[in-house]
Amino acid sequence: MTSMSRARAARRIAAGAAYGGGGIGLAGAATVGLLVAQAQLARRRVGNGMSPHVPNADGLYGAAYTVPGRPALRLTMLGDSTAAGQGVHRAGQTPGALLASGVAAIAERPVGLSTVAVPGACSDDLDRQVSRALADPSRVPDMCVIMIGANDVTHRMPATRSVRHLSAAVRRLRTAGAEVVVGTCPDLGTIEPVQQPLRWLARRASRQLAAAQTIGAVEQGGRTVSLGDLLGPEFAENPRELFGPDSYHPSAEGYATAAMAVLPTVCAALGLWPAEEERPDASRREGFLPVARAAAEAASEAGTEVAAAMPSGPRGPWALLKRRRRRRVQEAEPATPTAPAPSSSASSSTSTSRQL
Repeated sequence: MTSMSRARAARRIAAGAAYGGGGIGLAGAATVGLLVAQAQLARRRVGNGMSPHVPNADGLYGAAYTVPGRPALRLTMLGDSTAAGQGVHRAGQTPGALLASGVAAIAERPVGLSTVAVPGACSDDLDRQVSRALADPSRVPDMCVIMIGANDVTHRMPATRSVRHLSAAVRRLRTAGAEVVVGTCPDLGTIEPVQQPLRWLARRASRQLAAAQTIGAVEQGGRTVSLGDLLGPEFAENPRELFGPDSYHPSAEGYATAAMAVLPTVCAALGLWPAEEERPDASRREGFLPVARAAAEAASEAGTEVAAAMPSGPRGPWALLKRRRRRRVQEAEPATPTAPAPSSSASSSTSTSRQL
């Protein structure tokens, strides 16, 4: 599929999400039986009955930077188990902890981390998660990072419905005053237990959804970072190193790789980079593009950022596509850990360790 055709497909999905249209299916009826059988086999192989392990990483990072009268920055993680950090053993190995400690070091300011992400969540759980994130109007997060989409693909949620929920979540958070960065749907075609033809179809569906997520999030004032290729070539070449014990969730090194890609965009959204860093660099093939084309390119390249630019152009809204240099992050435990957040009514998308 060419970049232009991917852009058109993403735009159709995003338009359907905005106007209530239908979704684009993963496959025709003739292949559904095979796909379901393969999906069930993959789920039996993934996890081997292991219970979910999600370390509680909430707390204060960078406490040494505390200055009287200057409050800590607030970071909230939303989404599925990729955002929660399922599969690692220590709090400091989760993406939230890695991002919080990275932002604290760059801003030289403490960062309070809160996690409302739920293993097994689909995009229709984001409304509940956003309500939790915004429950205290006096403590609106400065930054919200959303990682979502894998379960939408495996549960065959229509892409338009998925993007509609994500767009609404970004809109609510931005209206409340939070910056938002979305790590788009990872490439599920790299998961070891998944065989052909499900592997090819999962990759195609993942990238289509990631591109459509980018359009929906950017048009609501958020920024996106492609996780597809991070969970693609690098994971495919180093599955034992970058996948966790269940061969499905990332390992500590895998989460660190993703956090390195997301951190620069989080810092840019918080205004922590100098102005010259925000200008497009032609040597890195950065520039202004119609948002659908930028979304399609980002879905195919690791760590590519897309942010809103001009409100309109000859082919609709435009976006700035950037290929930021990855920033290394260091594992750090919270200086003041908090108790686990109180549970709320479970959504239908909350599931088991065999889901992202």
